[in-house]
Amino acid sequence: MSRPDVEGRVLEVVRAPAAVLARPGERVDPTSPEVVQLAADLVATMRVSPGCVGLAAPQVGVGVKVFCVDVSGHPKARTQHGTFVLCNAEVVSASRNEKAREGCMSVPDLTGDVKRATRVVVRGQEPGTGAEVTIETDAFEARALQHEIDHCDGLLFLDRAAGAHAIHPRKTYL
Repeated sequence: MSRPDVEGRVLEVVRAPAAVLARPGERVDPTSPEVVQLAADLVATMRVSPGCVGLAAPQVGVGVKVFCVDVSGHPKARTQHGTFVLCNAEVVSASRNEKAREGCMSVPDLTGDVKRATRVVVRGQEPGTGAEVTIETDAFEARALQHEIDHCDGLLFLDRAAGAHAIHPRKTYL
């Protein structure tokens, strides 16, 4: 996937209950300069955030359907497509549900047990070119994609957890 040569800026990550996190994002023109800049900013912000494997535009206060993912080197990842950004993405097929623990930079003090598909096909567009991209993946990368698409649709992992018993305080290590 192509990556336009745009310098990314590190943006502030908004936290729940920020309204932008609870509203479905708008579709974007992936070829617009603003979207290309936002894509670079998302990647830059993800890279400086320890443990972060994905970041969606609503998490930086922008209510649009753009996100980045990179699960490279994560111990739970099987399939890895490296660093990529998708615009207007949607899950076109999903199978094999499994419950697992998730966390989120916008909900830093909690984790939750969330049931998600372990195999997905996702279709979206590349920033810059607008080319249609289809990603077929599994395991941890599939979970990360669904988590970020949820952000673009105004949902947090808390909305997907099975109830209060499935929400846990995040462990902190000194």
